[in-house]
Order: sequence, then C-alpha cells, then structure tokens
Amino acid sequence: MSAPLPEYALNRRRFLTVLLAGSAALAFGDLAVPRQARAAASGPFTLPPLPYPENALSPAISANTVGFHYGKHHQGYVNNLNQLVAGTPLADQSLEAVIKTTTSKPDQVAIFNNAAQVWNHTFYWNSMRPNGGGKPSGALAELIEKSFGDYDKFKAEFAKTATSQFGSGWAWLVKDGDKLIITKTGNADTPIAHGQQPLLTVDVWEHAYYLDYQNRRADYVAAVLDKLTNWEFAEKNLAA
Repeated sequence: MSAPLPEYALNRRRFLTVLLAGSAALAFGDLAVPRQARAAASGPFTLPPLPYPENALSPAISANTVGFHYGKHHQGYVNNLNQLVAGTPLADQSLEAVIKTTTSKPDQVAIFNNAAQVWNHTFYWNSMRPNGGGKPSGALAELIEKSFGDYDKFKAEFAKTATSQFGSGWAWLVKDGDKLIITKTGNADTPIAHGQQPLLTVDVWEHAYYLDYQNRRADYVAAVLDKLTNWEFAEKNLAA
C-alpha cells in the first residue's frame, strides 16, 4: 500500500484540478481561460513577449508558474478579448482605449475584464526582472521617502496591502499628484481605468503563486519585493 500524499501535494493537486476545470468552462464575464490558450490569437490584440525567459525568475517564481500563468492565463485573456471585440468599433482601438471606453459599462463588463487583464499582466511581467529587488534610486527614492517616510515603511505598507486584498486582485504603487500611494484593485480592475499612473504592480490572483507557495501569499509577495522588483521600470513610469 502506497504512503499517503503529504498535505501540500494534495493542495497542489486540488489547485491544478480547479484550474483545469476553470479552463474547460469558458465564461467571458467570469474571466475563464480557454482550453487551448496557447493557440495563436486571431484578432487585433496579440500576446506581448515576456521580457525574459520563463525560467529567469526562479527560484522566487518557478518556470512552471510563469509558463502556465503567461501561456494559459495571459494568452487566454488575449484570445477572449479578440473574440469579444470582433466586428465592433473596439477592434480598431488601442488596448488602453478599450479599457477606458468600457469602464463602468455593465453591458461591456466582459470586454473590460479581459482587456484590463491583458494590460495588467503585461505591466506585471515588466514590474519584475531577474536579480531584481533592492531599493530604488534617484527621484523615485526621494518620492518614496517623501510619501512613506522611508523605504522600509513603503515595503511594509505594500506587503500589507497585497496580502490583505480579499480574493483575487492586484497591489499597485501609483503616482497621485505630487506623491505616491499604494492601492489595490479587485479582480480585473486597473488604475488606468481611474486616471491613475501606475509605477509597479504585484498580481495576487492565486494562479500567480499557488503552484510555488500554495496559500502563503505573504511569502510570494515578499519574494517579489526582495528579489524581483524592477525599479528601473518604475523609474521610467515615474518619468513618463
């Protein structure tokens, strides 16, 4: 008789079962991912290339997680969006314009959800880099100190915001006037829908970390902040 699987293995198996079940039941408004998510998208929107190889963020985020997250989920939102806008004036708009056009319109929530998730994920991949982390410099460092007191206070507040988001969503560092704020959005919501200027984000949907961290979201957030944060990307966004 074989030995029982450890609890973490059972949790991982349950999570994969849920993911596969979700991908089999395509429901645009619920942000489901199509079964053939790696298939090439046919339409005006395409999946942007990853800014690094799938294994480049390991061990903080495994190649398995990046491959599934990027190739299934991110690609799935692109595919969904192309199907939803086909034959409509939105097919001729930029991704950002689609997001702003469909914001707070109940009859277009599925389009907004998928468009925002395409944008959010692209921003997320660029918010990280191999051998990242550390502290920012220059104007961004000064603005963080002005807005939060010092870097350590910023880091603690960002981690608290990311881990306290109930359910799926995102944590953001955002420029708000002459200062920085940390905010969170639920599900597919995004700061650009509200006229804010995001500098960095961390994805706190379970599919972003469950294969590596199970339910330990705080450990995942800490790993991103300590080892992967792309401060050069944030500095460019601040200067934009």
